[in-house]
Amino acid sequence: MYPPKPQGYYLIDTPAAHKYRLFEGKGYPYTFEYPEYAEVVKDTMFMEEHADNPYWINIVIPSLGGIINLTYKEITPKEPLIDLVQRAYNLSFFHHDKAQYIDGASMNNGQKVYVVTYSLGGDAASKYQFTATDSVKHFIRGALYFDVTPNADSLQPAYDFVQRDIQHMLWTMRWKTPGQ
Repeated sequence: MYPPKPQGYYLIDTPAAHKYRLFEGKGYPYTFEYPEYAEVVKDTMFMEEHADNPYWINIVIPSLGGIINLTYKEITPKEPLIDLVQRAYNLSFFHHDKAQYIDGASMNNGQKVYVVTYSLGGDAASKYQFTATDSVKHFIRGALYFDVTPNADSLQPAYDFVQRDIQHMLWTMRWKTPGQ
């Protein structure tokens, strides 16, 4: 008889180095650097409901089965900053039941991009979420998802690798002026 094999996890093969390219989609109100191993695709999931939001994108990471979902809203009297921030906060803390903890941090990249990040511990569906705004006109909410059942232990190497790339993306984010 052979002894049973111990339970294990699949090896997650991340790219050897962090390399980036510039996203500056024509007409998009923002630009940033994103990983070379990823591709930017238009988010079409909720387009019928949100036809007025043509700047929603997904940064797809095929090799890891991940997606960084970005939703963009223009700050208006109808949708003031406080409402957008509250909605993003509620979406982040929606994972509160599954998360062991939620850590928040903020940064300013020096280009009028003010960022709040949330790292969620445990088996939450989205372990890393963020918002970016200039507090006057632009607001982005982002979340990292993997196309697997959440298991913090097995996904930790992928989370750590992609989190570094998201931080780079936020550090290089810029708001475009009209006509760019």
